[in-house]
Amino acid sequence: MPPLVIIAVAIALLVVLVAWAKVHPFLAFILISAGAAVALGMPLADVPAAVRKGIGDILGSLAIVIVSGAMLGKLVVESGAAQRIADVLVGGFGEKRMAWAMALTGFIVGIPLFYGVGFVLMVPIIFAVVDRYRLPPLIVALPALAALSVAHGLLPPHPAPTALVATFHANIGLTLLYGLVIAVPALVLAGPVFARVVASIPARPLAGMEAKAMPESQLPGAAISIVTALLPAVLLLLTTIVGSLLPANSQAAALVKFVSDPDVVMLTALAFATVTLGLARGRSLAAVMNTFAAAIGDVASILLVIGGSGAFKEVLVKSGVNTQIGAALQGLPLDPLILAWLVTATIRVCVGSATVAGLTAAGLLAPLVAEGGADPNLMVLAIGSGSLALSHVNDAGFWLFKEYFNVSLTDTLKSWTVMETIVSVVGLAGVLVLARVI
Repeated sequence: MPPLVIIAVAIALLVVLVAWAKVHPFLAFILISAGAAVALGMPLADVPAAVRKGIGDILGSLAIVIVSGAMLGKLVVESGAAQRIADVLVGGFGEKRMAWAMALTGFIVGIPLFYGVGFVLMVPIIFAVVDRYRLPPLIVALPALAALSVAHGLLPPHPAPTALVATFHANIGLTLLYGLVIAVPALVLAGPVFARVVASIPARPLAGMEAKAMPESQLPGAAISIVTALLPAVLLLLTTIVGSLLPANSQAAALVKFVSDPDVVMLTALAFATVTLGLARGRSLAAVMNTFAAAIGDVASILLVIGGSGAFKEVLVKSGVNTQIGAALQGLPLDPLILAWLVTATIRVCVGSATVAGLTAAGLLAPLVAEGGADPNLMVLAIGSGSLALSHVNDAGFWLFKEYFNVSLTDTLKSWTVMETIVSVVGLAGVLVLARVI
């Protein structure tokens, strides 16, 4: 059976197990991952190790970020800081323009932040706005999350665009400039415009993220609320700027690299929040720790689901099916930029991870760029756009959205998957327009 057919059957069975049979997604992922590994010809003895490696790799990169982000988010909610930030947003933009306010906030946060950090940072602010002003949840959420996706796929210093710049010997400044030009229409269409189409989809926050209205007198100040909630973004932005100005092999550069690690940033922000929103406001350390313990319970199931998606991704990568499909598509007689998008999008559908899809496609398409077949800066953006297409059940971001917002599997496909695909398609269109202009 062709590999693409095996993948399609595996994904269909996964949807059936989760949506119809109501099997917990973590267990469904383990079963489907093992079955797909066998069907793709992986030796039986290697299957358990591949599943474990997939779970370990993805949780190793996200566990601290998600858990510490959940702790920070819960403290931001319980202290009233999220409510204060919501008041500032509405005061600045007005309730009728809230979708645009959230898009701008998500974009500012998303430029320096890794996607997982930005997601868990924005969630309590989104829910505070939804709860306080009784707005449809997706009207508030999708513009912010679309902004994070645009930054993640198109803009350095995010991992995939930065690595692609190096692979293709592109100019990081030009790539960032072109990426910003493309990001605006992609964000507008996938965020505020599309959000109105799916506004009726029911969504509700996790119990631990529900904001309870507090009296004005009990709220923390606007400045400390904003600084505490956005400290991860500020730290990453500052360390990125400082790091670019330091000699590569200096001790100062090594220190900045350590401080700018997402795990270190989130733990630093959590320690800061413990003081500003906890101890400084009269709460005991024990009470703050109880809040953090409750936050762990809120995201435990999410971590398991994300771990399961990592197992499925590892099986597909280990079997080499992503490379086989990419190589087959590479021979198609298409514009190099369209070909780059198509190769990346296909790999993305197969393996789930946008970063893996982008880096895999780069390896296949590097000779094309080296031969002068395409502008390297635009090739980075074409691949980045393709890496966001058709997010579905094998993508950790899909499950973050579904679980955090308590949306059904079908409605997640209608909202999240379509939103990501709009960003991807508009991104490609922007690349093709730029290719005709520059």
